[in-house]
Amino acid sequence: MTYFGFLVVFICLPILALLALTAWDARRGIALPASLRSRSTVLVLLAHVVVAVVYTTPWDNYLVATRVWWYRPELVVGITLGYVPIEEYMFFVLQTIFIGLWLLWLARHFKSRFGGALLPSLRQYGLMFGGVIWLASVVILIVGWQSGNYLALILVWALPPITFQLWFGADILWRYRAAVIPALLTATIYLGVTDALAIDGGTWTINPEKSLNIFLGGILPLEEFIFFFLTNTLVVFGVTLVLAQESQTRASKMLSQRTVRIGE
Repeated sequence: MTYFGFLVVFICLPILALLALTAWDARRGIALPASLRSRSTVLVLLAHVVVAVVYTTPWDNYLVATRVWWYRPELVVGITLGYVPIEEYMFFVLQTIFIGLWLLWLARHFKSRFGGALLPSLRQYGLMFGGVIWLASVVILIVGWQSGNYLALILVWALPPITFQLWFGADILWRYRAAVIPALLTATIYLGVTDALAIDGGTWTINPEKSLNIFLGGILPLEEFIFFFLTNTLVVFGVTLVLAQESQTRASKMLSQRTVRIGE
């Protein structure tokens, strides 16, 4: 399977289906809850696309340049930016749109399950958990453990923004868990399965020398499953927090407190 064919079949077609469902929901008057309408969903998704491309591009180029993974030249169109084929950049964009639309569909249909008291302690737990795992990953890179190289590179890259998201709004995310959790789990399983098909077909290859060589279903490297879980987390957490009214209130309060401190 070509990389472009992979994108069309496994990402573009689901996006078209979700767009159709979005239009159908709009006709039936099924909308997001008021607490998730603080921003335009279109602008929020576009902003996440820009962030995904900017943040992922140097990291992914490093992976290909250092042979953490590679692709078969005959299965891409032949246009590369840096070390990475154009299809990979398209994947950054399409995955973000796909996951965002899926989260929004779930939020519209599971909104009756949202709510509950905010639990501020979750923010501290999220900060500590993310920080400890990130530091452990840095140690792996420093000592040069080759089998843990790919996993450590994923964690070192993904955990800083996720840890920030948890510090800022783990309690807010928990309030919307009826959409957040299923969006993460189903999207990660789906992308993991499609990734396994692409790896099995030789579209791209993960370097066994820089991997733990633990395979899910006998095909999918564990690192790939973690990669999709974390990238989906970035999108799901980000879109939820930007749209949530609770985030706007919290951000305004933090900004006001900072302004007061500066003025003292």
